[in-house]
Amino acid sequence: MADDAGCADLQRIRELIKGKEIDYRRYNFSCEQNTLLRVFSDLAQDLDSLEDFYGLCVVAPKEFLGLACALYLFAEDTVSFHLASEAGEGVVESVSASALLHPSVDTYEANGSYVLPICRQGNVGLDQDSSAGEGILGLLVVGGASSLADMEVQFLGKYVNRIAVNLQSRLLAQQNISHLKFINGLVMDIEHNVIVPNMYFRHLFNDLKKSVAEIAGIEVAMIELKEKSSGPNKDWADIGQRVGHLHQQLIKQHHQLQEHHSTTSLFLESLFRRDHFVQGHLVLRPRYCKVEEEIIAPQLDHFASRFVDRGIVVETPVDMGGEELLLVVDVGLLSQVYANFFSNALKYVEEITDHRGKSRKAMTYGREFVADFFGPGRHGIKLNVFTTGPHLGHEEAASVFSEGFRGEQFKDQPGSGHGLTFVKQVIDIHGGVVGYEATAEGNNFYFVLPLPAKELALAVVVGPPQLP
Repeated sequence: MADDAGCADLQRIRELIKGKEIDYRRYNFSCEQNTLLRVFSDLAQDLDSLEDFYGLCVVAPKEFLGLACALYLFAEDTVSFHLASEAGEGVVESVSASALLHPSVDTYEANGSYVLPICRQGNVGLDQDSSAGEGILGLLVVGGASSLADMEVQFLGKYVNRIAVNLQSRLLAQQNISHLKFINGLVMDIEHNVIVPNMYFRHLFNDLKKSVAEIAGIEVAMIELKEKSSGPNKDWADIGQRVGHLHQQLIKQHHQLQEHHSTTSLFLESLFRRDHFVQGHLVLRPRYCKVEEEIIAPQLDHFASRFVDRGIVVETPVDMGGEELLLVVDVGLLSQVYANFFSNALKYVEEITDHRGKSRKAMTYGREFVADFFGPGRHGIKLNVFTTGPHLGHEEAASVFSEGFRGEQFKDQPGSGHGLTFVKQVIDIHGGVVGYEATAEGNNFYFVLPLPAKELALAVVVGPPQLP
């Protein structure tokens, strides 16, 4: 099937080549014109600076064809054109500013000169607003319009297309460089203005913890005073209950704040590393880690109240018992993998009737040893996140980790369809594999990671997956 598509593409390219061959035979360009196109193409690749390229655009027609030219570029900030380069006297002066602002994307005459718009080629992502100048990047103004034959004007149109392709690629490269510089600067700003000040929350949490302890002391003192007072005192009892309730609420809020801060700090650090932006891809900071204790448990704690609110039972798996295996992973990025899985569970889990005839609305997680998964003697550990609910269709199952994927039955659910794509990116750079499988009572999303050699001896403690 892929070979057929490749053959079809090659045939299309052959047809395009034949069409261009016929066109150029019909154009019948002169030797000077053909040489101009070749020289322009060669030098456009050799010249690095934009200023030299602008000079090439106007000097080449002057040298080969004796045509005086001026190059104007669209200036977005003023919504007008400004002179970039000229070759030959009298060209700029012969064209008024109002004539240069003509909105047409076709060649036109103005005060004895030809004005050829340099138009954007295709749907390439330049920042320039296409409505300003109707996608025009610039203008090539050529003097001596009255002396040019139709064939020469046709040639200039082809020449301007060459300018447009090269100009657009150079502007796009310049724009990308500017964007990268901005992003690198932004990362430094985030590190300086967000991540470092974020550490101050630890000081605030410590102060809050002291206040909680002080309330606990007040509660104890009030109980002692109540015991010393003669006879029952309803007011003392009410106040004591209120203080005790406040104490428990503050303990709970302190825990939630601290847990949320820890998770947010971890995600900020792992997403806004400068290395990601310098390298242009996610960069790992791996270390040995107890996945259950250091990654899964904190994320479950983070989502616990939301699971309760939605009536979802988090079932403790039997296959996570026994000795905890150490894996070499990036804790911050893998924590976000589980955060994405748990977030999806909140959205998509559904109540079912299980094999015993009982209602079940649940999420569970687990692991299993997979021998020789990555080749002979290269074993893996499979980590599962299961939810009850209807299965994905065949096509959906094949595309579930693709960018922007949203299952048809979940189109009304909030989300961008990026979460599982992020999961795949993280597992890929860990040297692992992601996957989906339908089970008897729901859906299992999993990933398999290489098991470090020193952990193989412990792998026997890992039991089979407990997925219904």
